[in-house]
Amino acid sequence: MTRLTGGVLRVTVFIGENDTWHHKPLYTEIVHRARAAGLAGASVFRGIEGFGASSLIHTSRLLSLSEDLPVAIVIVDSEERVRGFLPQLDELVSEGLVILDGCEVIRYIGRDTGSGESDAKGKKAL
Repeated sequence: MTRLTGGVLRVTVFIGENDTWHHKPLYTEIVHRARAAGLAGASVFRGIEGFGASSLIHTSRLLSLSEDLPVAIVIVDSEERVRGFLPQLDELVSEGLVILDGCEVIRYIGRDTGSGESDAKGKKAL
């Protein structure tokens, strides 16, 4: 079980939903590499509207039918581990935005992956 508290770094990667790496979604590759690197966690968020360096508006509104909505991948871990992961992001992200910011983890406790049944809130049943 991974525990993380105190001051950490958050890396946020902004890309397009249609960005790919070897014919699969780029966000999937980033999440899988973050897991392989042993980082504390990664989440992908799909935006409903946005624009980037090209200044083209991408939106999910029905009339626009955009197929390249904004995606944000957020990874949080210790500064050492996040900075160690940055070369992989440099390799993967050819278009987009990668930002780092310091933050404080108040609570981060994973589920126990040992044997035993868990209830809906992830607590072990007796």
